[in-house]
Amino acid sequence: MTAVGPRLQTAWDWRAAGNFIGGGSGAGLLCAAAIGAVGGGDPRLSTTMALILIAAGLGLVWLEISRPFRFLNVYRQPARSWMTREAYAALPVFAAGATAVWFADPTLTVIAAGFGLIFLYCQARILQAAKGIPTWREPALLPLVIVTGLTEGTGLFVLIAAIGASLPQWAPMLLALWLAARIASGSIYHRRLTDVGCPVRALDELERWKTAFLVLGHMLPFALLALGWLAPPTMGVAAALAAVCAVASGWALKFVIVTRTAHTQGFALLHRPARGPVGSGGGHVKPGWY
Repeated sequence: MTAVGPRLQTAWDWRAAGNFIGGGSGAGLLCAAAIGAVGGGDPRLSTTMALILIAAGLGLVWLEISRPFRFLNVYRQPARSWMTREAYAALPVFAAGATAVWFADPTLTVIAAGFGLIFLYCQARILQAAKGIPTWREPALLPLVIVTGLTEGTGLFVLIAAIGASLPQWAPMLLALWLAARIASGSIYHRRLTDVGCPVRALDELERWKTAFLVLGHMLPFALLALGWLAPPTMGVAAALAAVCAVASGWALKFVIVTRTAHTQGFALLHRPARGPVGSGGGHVKPGWY
């Protein structure tokens, strides 16, 4: 039965994961930069880094295709493809973001962040639209991908601000809120997979990373941020370390989901037919599933 069981897809590799990593982090960083700009901060460095991350993610996808100009085909299906919508959303992100950097305009930074959120939403829908991959089509993955991108972006904003000794008070608090939202959405996603069912090897892979994701990606950042609030002189270093943990764990999570848990549906039979005596049939058969 293993021959017809779920298999790990090989069409999307680390380069596809890199698109979700760069795009999500960039969009989240744009949002944090917009909040900082509204509060009177200088958003140019964060906005520039956000655009570089999004461009790097899209560049990795471009490396995955074999022909240089084949990427133009992505613009041909706006009515049906979330990948097409992602590509269209990227255009105003770069236009508004580059203009915001040039003029150091907070309003344009907010507009770029708005398009960045649309870009992030399209990215999350790309995975959910892959109906042949049970761990991707689960609806609970949508909020997890969005919240993870916002967590990574806020973490990068905190890291940049801490290095520049210009960390605003709201940034560590926002990072803590996104971390809480990410652990909640991750818990819901995991529970949904165990309730609905998914390939055993995909669930085993998630279980393998679960403890590290919880401890290093959430408990440690929470402890570091708490240390910063209890001892304010240490907040800069503590917040920077917490940000590194938050960003690294988010990137690892996306890499695992895209490349390690992406097993196909496999064979399934809802009801075994009767062959021989009456009553020799049986229930469903779904080899390789939890």
